[in-house]
Amino acid sequence: MSDYQAPLKEMQFLVQNAVENTGLNANEALADFDADTVAAILEAASELAGKSLSPMNAVGDNEGCRFEDGKVFTPTGWKEAFDQFAADGWMGLALPMDFGGQELPKFIAQPVNEMWHSANLSFVMFHAVIQGCSEILMKFGTEEQKARYIEKFITGEWTAAMALTEPSAGTDLGELKTKAIPQDNGQYLIKGQKIYITYGEHDMTENKVHFVLARTPDAPEGSRGISLFAVPTYRINDDGSLGEFNDVVCTGIEHKTGLHGSPTCSMSYGDKDNCFGELVGPENKGLMAMFILMNEARLSVGVQGVALSQIAYQQACEYALERPQGRHFATGERRVAIAQHPDVARMLMTMKSFATGQRALGYLIAALFDQSEHATDEAEKAAAESRIALLTPIFKAFATEQANLMTGTGIQVFGGMGFVEETGVAQFMRDARITTIYEGTTGVQGSDLLFRKIRMDKGVALTQLLEEIDAVANELTANTDLAKLGQDLTAATAAVRDTLPALLAEEADLLQLNAGAVPMLDALGFLLTAWQLGEIALKATAEQSNDPEFFGNMIALAKFYNAHQLPQVYAKVANFNSAADGIADYKFDA
Repeated sequence: MSDYQAPLKEMQFLVQNAVENTGLNANEALADFDADTVAAILEAASELAGKSLSPMNAVGDNEGCRFEDGKVFTPTGWKEAFDQFAADGWMGLALPMDFGGQELPKFIAQPVNEMWHSANLSFVMFHAVIQGCSEILMKFGTEEQKARYIEKFITGEWTAAMALTEPSAGTDLGELKTKAIPQDNGQYLIKGQKIYITYGEHDMTENKVHFVLARTPDAPEGSRGISLFAVPTYRINDDGSLGEFNDVVCTGIEHKTGLHGSPTCSMSYGDKDNCFGELVGPENKGLMAMFILMNEARLSVGVQGVALSQIAYQQACEYALERPQGRHFATGERRVAIAQHPDVARMLMTMKSFATGQRALGYLIAALFDQSEHATDEAEKAAAESRIALLTPIFKAFATEQANLMTGTGIQVFGGMGFVEETGVAQFMRDARITTIYEGTTGVQGSDLLFRKIRMDKGVALTQLLEEIDAVANELTANTDLAKLGQDLTAATAAVRDTLPALLAEEADLLQLNAGAVPMLDALGFLLTAWQLGEIALKATAEQSNDPEFFGNMIALAKFYNAHQLPQVYAKVANFNSAADGIADYKFDA
């Protein structure tokens, strides 16, 4: 199996599309990040992904991590690659220059992260945690905490871990039991157990700083009583050097379906009543801080879905072009490459259209984050934040659900050779499986979308989005070659709009809304992918003479997707409309 090769031309095209659509190209704060700069950064990241990270991916899958006497040992080459990753400055990709970071905007960081996730998701999972925890510190930490931790993360001397889940508290964090008991010196004694902690323990750095959700003695019940604490594996002296062991113990690692090279740890804090941490942000406001990480994490996981769809497509396409079998459907020529069989072409184009459409959506969300951060007009900032809030749960859930399907489709292209581990493509499907679960399951994203993002603002943000999609559809309809794309998009948008009365009704059927949340999210996922591919087709038509093959392929993808995938909007809308049927009547214990 060949190493990953980033689709650089497409990435640069879609980055530019996102920048223009959000007006970032006219933002003076981002003037240094022109197309040439973007191209240079992406080229360097591509080199790292293809030559350093990708060759280790199968190694990590085959070897996995090893747990011995409370220590975790990562696969061969992990430690050396980590040191090089940090030395080359990639750790601080989107973190402030004040602490040694590159402070790149998210619209550049997004495709860079995608490349790394395609090349070796298991390895780079530490990076998203460092980014998210650093953003929490920048928003809620004191100046002393920022100085203490962020620079060490960027240099690669320390890593971060996010400790949320407990054996008895998964999605419902309000049930967590970990204790934080205040001490006379302003610190807190931490005591409890956490599970599913990514890179909670490893051999790449000595110190790991755990950001732990816990309760103080007088905290209110439920989610209102959760606070956030920074808990290092080794205590930190006043001069920044490491002190004594902080009673943070790894009790085991999970044996997982996929992501074998990434250690997923069970952690115990304060078994000997000697674990201390410091409060980050206000007491009882831990979940408020967590929302900073959650937005970052959901965007990151959505990118993981795109990345795994892309690498599965790349490997399947390469195999299909090289594997001769069967007769050509029209000419009768023998032993043609299987890519010439229409059904194989259908599978490949399905994989590619989802990867490209969802890539475009992810890049748009990243650019909206930059727009929100750098906007000088409050109305523009509010509009960007509203759009981010609406799009993020759709992107996270839909991109990862499709990644599970697309990586499976990749195996189908390989046939029996895909089902054996030697070809390596089964790894992508195994790695993808967790993406619909962590950082909020698909059901959680659907519920968040319907109740917090649509009903809470009475459908205003969704209505505005549908109007923008209609505007793109009108542009497509006005173009002779793309008119059918526009007509299809208009009709599908109308079908989604017709659900608004049921979505927004004051006396809504709560069973229908809860059971239909994921189908409604799916309907929007299929629609938004068509919207993005339609925009791409418009831009490609204008640029086609510059590169007929590349831009012709972009147009062909949009036409294929509208014919083969956009009709699923109607099925998902029908699913939503009848979502309550049978559920209340079925007896699961019968």
